[in-house]
Amino acid sequence: MKYLCLAYYNPAEFAAMPPADKKALVSQCPPKDAQLKATGLLRLSASLGEPAQTIRLQPRGGKTQKIDGPFSEAKELVGGFFIIEAANADEAVKTASLHPAATLGEAASWRIDIHPIGFFEQYEGKA
Repeated sequence: MKYLCLAYYNPAEFAAMPPADKKALVSQCPPKDAQLKATGLLRLSASLGEPAQTIRLQPRGGKTQKIDGPFSEAKELVGGFFIIEAANADEAVKTASLHPAATLGEAASWRIDIHPIGFFEQYEGKA
């Protein structure tokens, strides 16, 4: 089964960290990322752009409305995501716990939410 893992952070808390603390935190991420990749269960991983680059589409009055970010409703934002393939939820938790946001960054409210995902239809190669 595949799992979508969303990595959250609090931009205000991250911005308030002293530069040396930020540097120390961020320097710990590459080895954690390497551990996650080494499991062989990682299928996709990416960071998201800045909140100001976000675009929201929503239905309004029968039409699609486009709204440019940032969106201030949330204190915490998704900063990245990754997809893993695991035999069960326990293996997904064990694997996702290797991601930096699961063990580091408490001062910036880092966390991971794990969602099982299924595919209704594969779209690759279809017109």
